[in-house]
Amino acid sequence: MNVAYPYTANLEEDGAYFVQFRDLEEAFTQGETIEEAVFNAAEVLTGILAYRLDHNQDIPEPSPMRPGDRMATPSVEVQSALLLRQARAGRSLSDLANAMETSWPAVQRLENPHHWPTLKQLDKAARALGKRLVLSLE
Repeated sequence: MNVAYPYTANLEEDGAYFVQFRDLEEAFTQGETIEEAVFNAAEVLTGILAYRLDHNQDIPEPSPMRPGDRMATPSVEVQSALLLRQARAGRSLSDLANAMETSWPAVQRLENPHHWPTLKQLDKAARALGKRLVLSLE
């Protein structure tokens, strides 16, 4: 499952870079340098996705990268919450809690974008969903 979202960073007349995400129309920012724009892109993506998770709103799948696009990923907490929500695919939290042999609130925290789950919790949730936890350092 992919949680990297494409965006464009266009140099404006005033010398700043304007960032806009194709898949999330409300996600845009800017930066005085390209480095600042890239940092701000990840921050705004994290904020928008956390808001949508908090309010149980739909979150679109990232579209394919196009020429000239850059990719941003949200924070680790938001990535794990989003990945578990996607992997659960309609399965209830209580079903997942039963499969993990834990409480419903413990499973609910795993989909909280402001909570830092442990690797042990993520691995147990992945196995209960018939998935495999894969880590990557980039």
